[in-house]
This record gives sequence, C-alpha cells and structure tokens, in this order.
Amino acid sequence: MGRTRVSPTTSARNAATDPDLNPPHAIKLLKADHIVIRSLFSEYGRTTSVGKKKLLVARICAELAVHTQIEEEIFFPAVKQALKDKVLIPEATVEHDTLKFLMSQLLGATVDENFNARIRVLSAYVAHHVIEEHNLLFRRAASTKLNMLQLGAKMVVRKAELLAIRR
Repeated sequence: MGRTRVSPTTSARNAATDPDLNPPHAIKLLKADHIVIRSLFSEYGRTTSVGKKKLLVARICAELAVHTQIEEEIFFPAVKQALKDKVLIPEATVEHDTLKFLMSQLLGATVDENFNARIRVLSAYVAHHVIEEHNLLFRRAASTKLNMLQLGAKMVVRKAELLAIRR
C-alpha cells in the first residue's frame, strides 16, 4: 500500500502521533527543520507585503524556537556526552543565544529598513550555524554509538508538545 508524500515538517509532526510511521533519525529530523526554515527565509525575501512579512517572521521565529529547544534539551546533551565534547556544543549553544536575541528584536517590531536588516542578519546567522552543524556536529554525532532513531523519537515527541503549546 503506497503512502502519500508529505513535507518534512508534516512528517515530523505526524510521527509523534501515528504509530504506523517509523521514528525519524535525529539528524534527519534536524536537517528537515533546516530545510523548512531556509524555505521560509526565501519566501520572506520574495515577499513585498508587510502583513505577509510579519506572518513569515512569526513562523520563522516559532520554527527556530522549537528547533533550538529540542536541540538544547535532547540532542545536544546526548551528543555532548557521547563525544565528551567541550567545544562544539558550547559554541552551538552560544549561537542559539544569539539567534534568540535577534528573534526577540523581530517579534512585534515595525516592518521597516531595520526590520529587514535584522531578518537578513538572522538568515545569514542561521545559514552559518546550519553549515557548522552539518559539517562538524552532525558528522561527529553520526560517528558515535548514539541510537539516532531513539533520539529522534524523543525529539519528535517533544517537538509535537512544543508546537501544541504554541497553537
């Protein structure tokens, strides 16, 4: 029996509630989030409507907030312990703090030249962070004995909880 193709976001959200779906691999779940967030930034760049820009920024910030929270609560501690890491995870956590600061300046702000500048800086900062995660952190994490499916299952459940709170 064939399955309907769904987006990475829909798949991640459904996995927590649909026992027929396999738990996602932790790194694949995080990469799927990165794709969703990148597409939202792209959409923002193509949008001229002030109302749509505000909606997109709210969605970008919500996606980033949930993503960073599941990384900080579940993925980072597991990887830090497995790697006995004292560099990559602390740096990633500090980068998250900077993302949160930039997001706090965007939410509720007036859409003007500074707003657009902040979203461009946030987009560039996220892009830098994602490259470091993909090239360093995820590669090193994949080389550990961590059960990425078990970790992914925990992450998808927590993500669903956080998304439910935000609705």
